[in-house]
Amino acid sequence: MGYPERIVCLTEEPTEVLYALGEQDRIVGISGFAVRPPRARREKPKVSAFLSAKIERILDLRPDLVIGFSDIQADIAQALIKAGIEVWISNHRSVEGIRAYILRLGAMVGATKKAHDYLAEIDAGIDRIRAQAANLPKRPRVYFEEWDEPRISGILWVAELIRIAGGDDIFPELAAQSLARQRILANDDEIIRRAPELVLGSWCGKKFRPDQVAARPGWAEMPAVRHGALVEIKSPIILPHRTPSQRPHRLAACCGTRCQRRHCFHGEPGCWCGQCRWLDARSVDCGNCGLGGRRHVDGGGRIRFGQFASRYRAR
Repeated sequence: MGYPERIVCLTEEPTEVLYALGEQDRIVGISGFAVRPPRARREKPKVSAFLSAKIERILDLRPDLVIGFSDIQADIAQALIKAGIEVWISNHRSVEGIRAYILRLGAMVGATKKAHDYLAEIDAGIDRIRAQAANLPKRPRVYFEEWDEPRISGILWVAELIRIAGGDDIFPELAAQSLARQRILANDDEIIRRAPELVLGSWCGKKFRPDQVAARPGWAEMPAVRHGALVEIKSPIILPHRTPSQRPHRLAACCGTRCQRRHCFHGEPGCWCGQCRWLDARSVDCGNCGLGGRRHVDGGGRIRFGQFASRYRAR
């Protein structure tokens, strides 16, 4: 059976997977937005954005397969198909969809076993994070904001990663909607009513501004705002041009460091307890686990979650 030897990747995901499988020599062109793995930007010509592509440049590369994502790239796919190029447009929207995508892409390049091994690594990482989250005494309510004007909440795979990491998405019914326009929030009333304890922002390439979020009308009494739990997840990490990354265990870990740090709100400002991550600034006792004294916060307030570390001090 012949496998494609000259692949153009219109998004980052196939690039990352093919490199992970050791099949990078098949790639002849990548998206200009691809940042993973870093070496790809040095080694491969950049032939597309997300909404546009250099069609003539792609044709000059003589690809035998072009890989893209979603209906947003339909016009690019149409132009290439009319030129006689084989195109595969994936449309995965969930963690299970990401898993299936990896196996399918591996099979398409004759690397089925390597794809299964790679997926086993990812699954093991997800299982570790899920097990850590199971030990949390409380799951924080999480609002994920994909865009600020208008407000757009997170897609299904984002909600799934938040849950794996130990939180609960406050808009699960919207997460089930695959299109961004279906997840637009008409106003802030429902966000405020659902009282998120943690806000994760990833504004698709635009810098997340916690100060602007905190200043929104009616948000001052929101638990996440009161406790300063307004956190950016860099778009290249979790929303590479609205397509799910193929490293969901790393994304879940990224969400997990946020969720696990904010699981035991008790209504007072403070710093982190080394036992349950929260220490009341006034009583020097943890409002959740009852342990007293700053002995529960190791050197300088540094709390470690596996390989992650962040520094906090009493407000």
